[in-house]
Order: sequence, then structure tokens, then C-alpha cells
Amino acid sequence: MYPIQISLLLSLAVFLAGCDYRTDRNPDLSEIEVEVKVKALEDTLFSCESVAEVKSFLKGHSYLQQFYFEGTTQDTSLAFQLYEQIRNKELRSFKNQVDSLLGNRQENLQKPLEEAFRHLKYYYPDFQPPRVETIVTGFLGNDLYVSDSLIIIGLEYFSGSKATFRPQVYNYQLRRYQQEYLIPSILFFMSDRYVRTDPQDRTLLADMVGYGKAFEFVKHMLPQMPDSLILGFSERDLTRTYNTQTQLWAFFVENKLFYEKNELMKQKYVGERPFTPEIGAEVPGGIGRWLGWRLVSSYLAKNAEVTLPELMKNPDARQILQQSGYKGQTE
Repeated sequence: MYPIQISLLLSLAVFLAGCDYRTDRNPDLSEIEVEVKVKALEDTLFSCESVAEVKSFLKGHSYLQQFYFEGTTQDTSLAFQLYEQIRNKELRSFKNQVDSLLGNRQENLQKPLEEAFRHLKYYYPDFQPPRVETIVTGFLGNDLYVSDSLIIIGLEYFSGSKATFRPQVYNYQLRRYQQEYLIPSILFFMSDRYVRTDPQDRTLLADMVGYGKAFEFVKHMLPQMPDSLILGFSERDLTRTYNTQTQLWAFFVENKLFYEKNELMKQKYVGERPFTPEIGAEVPGGIGRWLGWRLVSSYLAKNAEVTLPELMKNPDARQILQQSGYKGQTE
């Protein structure tokens, strides 16, 4: 969908209250049952005692090479790499540490997914939960693979700041590689199935609204999830951004950014960056995503009859902007 995360406490409380527009974010789920089973592939992988056994493991899970180990084309090469990894004493110790940091999988992974999927099935009755698998490879694969039928989680990526090893990403990105970001990240990628966009609309506004719809989707599936975990902003950045949104809106208007179509220019406001220097050193990167969510939330507040599926199906970013009534106001 897109090129793919205290004196402030009072202000934060005001922010959270101001964003809770929709009572339908907390529907009656008493009649909806969803079962999620999480399969730990890492246990099978680390029990392999030879390259041949690793090759057999890969053959039995042939989709891993295509979807999780992107860019690896030869079975034998991947099997040797994995075998060398699982023989490494430091990695074996790291795997045990990851298991410990993750804690109770039923409580920390299975149940949160089931609760989110119950919400998803409420809004989309035909939804069938994908199977969920975890793996540890020493960062040989991706952090996440998400499709309609399968979710693969690279657990080592989400083991947090206490882990011996961390993903090789920029420091400002590391904050999102923690366990509490895992479930909202999965739901964000799942939103791609439901968010409709106009392929002919290449404007920054269309990108902003697309992100806003995705974040709103996540919020409906995880209504108790803090907005900071959905957006990938720190609570401090989120509060400051909320309190300065009038100025942020004015910047976008004065610089005629909403209908900007240049990809490099658009990425300055919706792309992955530590901050947005064009506006200010204290403005977080991806500020256009946040403004897009404010637009979408305001649109839902002004149009209470619009359901979540109807919002997701609406590809008209300009209509959503016009009918949102949003112009940078805090209420």
C-alpha cells in the first residue's frame, strides 16, 4: 500500500480524550468467537542437528524462503546459513533470552491477537484468522510477514531494549522494535486488505488519508491501545504534536502541500525520518501520517452514520478532507 513505526501528562490526557470520537470502537463482541494458534517454528529449527535436517525443515515449510527469507534463492545456501546460525552458542543463548523476554505466549501474543481478530470479525463477518507462526534466525529473515492467510513473526526483532542483540536499524527506529509494538504493527499491515485508495490520485493528501484510514482501522481493532503505539510516536512527541496542530496545518496550507505529487517531496512528510526539518527539529518524522489520521478521525466524528467498512472503501481523499471539517483545531 505504501513504501513500508512529566508535565505533559495532563496534556496527554486531554489529547487521548479528544481523540476518542467513536463509541463503535467498543462493540459488543459477546457472540463472536475467534481462535488463534501460534506455532513456534524456532523450536523445530533449533532442534536440527545437520544441514540435511535444516534442508528438510525448509522443504516442509517451503513458503519461508519465498515470503520470509526474501532475496535468498538457493535452498542449499540458506540451509547452510541457518545451520551455522543455530550451531552458534551465542545465538542459542539469545534464542533462550528472546523466549524469556517474550514471556507467556498465550497471554502476550495469542490472546491479544484473538481479541483484535474478534473485532475484525465484527466489522467483517467473512474474516477468517490467518495462521500465526514465530521464528528466530538471528535476523536472517524479515521482522514480519503478513498476508490474509499467514503471519510470520521474527521474534528477535521485537525482544526490546533488554535483548543482547538488536536489529540493524537507525536508533530512532529501534523504539518500535519492542513487544508492545508487535500487535499494532500486524494490524497495520492487515489493513492493506481493506483500505481502498484511488490509484489515479498521486497527491500527498491521498497518501495522508490512506495512512489515516490504516491507523483508524488499527484503533478499531485495538480500541484500548495507546495511540503512541499505533503511530510509533513517543508520548512526548504525540502530545507536542497535538498541541501544535494548528501551526502544522497552517504550514501544509501555506506551502500548498496537500496536492503535491512529487514523490521525493511527499516522502519528506510521510516517509520514515527521525524528524521533519522542513517544519522544525521537534516535529517527528512522518508528521503527514499523523495529520492524515486527524483528518480521518474528524471525518468520522462529523459523519457518525459512516461505518468503519464504509470509510475503508471510500477512496475519495478530497471528499474526506472536505467533509472532515478539520483545519488544525484541537477539538
